[in-house]
Amino acid sequence: MQVFEGIISDRGSKYAVSGGPCSCEADAKAFIKALKRKKKFAKATHHSWAVLTADGPLKNDDGETGAGMVILRMLEREEMHNEIVVVTRWYGGKHLGGDRFRHVQEAVRIYLERRG
Repeated sequence: MQVFEGIISDRGSKYAVSGGPCSCEADAKAFIKALKRKKKFAKATHHSWAVLTADGPLKNDDGETGAGMVILRMLEREEMHNEIVVVTRWYGGKHLGGDRFRHVQEAVRIYLERRG
């Protein structure tokens, strides 16, 4: 599991991105559960994620409508299979509107650049 914290901050909201091996929905749920074992991540507002598996694409917005699809499209462009990418957001009290999609995209870009 690779975790990159404090990558984006906007109007009080803070973002992190993480990822790791994942080949099915059970793996994805286990990854999110492991991430939430960290107290800081357990308190996050949203854990939006996506993964391309042999059985097809999986995604979850976790209340951040459309975020899972943004992540999924980027994984498809990179042809990155069997690796989950999770964008975590701590809501800062102000709505970000369309900027939140830019932040999700930027978080995924950062993960793609920095991953092992």
